Amino acid sequence: MKRDMDLIRELMLKLESFPMEPGDNVHITPDNPDVQVDGHGVDQIDYHLSLIEQAGFIERSRSGPAIGIMFRGVSWAGQDFLDSVRSADVWDRTRQAASAAGGFTVDLLVFAAKSYLEGRIKGLMGG
Repeated sequence: MKRDMDLIRELMLKLESFPMEPGDNVHITPDNPDVQVDGHGVDQIDYHLSLIEQAGFIERSRSGPAIGIMFRGVSWAGQDFLDSVRSADVWDRTRQAASAAGGFTVDLLVFAAKSYLEGRIKGLMGG
């Protein structure tokens, strides 16, 4: 299955706002309504939850289930990813830049988004 960065972004936004209390450790299955994304099946969501876990974007328990993830919260790296791609405008421009470059990794996407945001901040500050 091919990695879909749009789906990863959508899932991360959903995980960030997942209804839980501090200290909770929640088993999230790919059929959970709170992580459903229109146009994507359970298998795609399960695969991409696994990719999110592999990327270190979430905090998880030591042992995980066979299907889905054990979720304790979004990690520092996951928060950095979200903060750099949260804005739909920034995300669209970042994807366009990555497509024009002919490819991307998660690190390059975050770098492109941060570079774009840095330019906007400099413009706002008159620099």
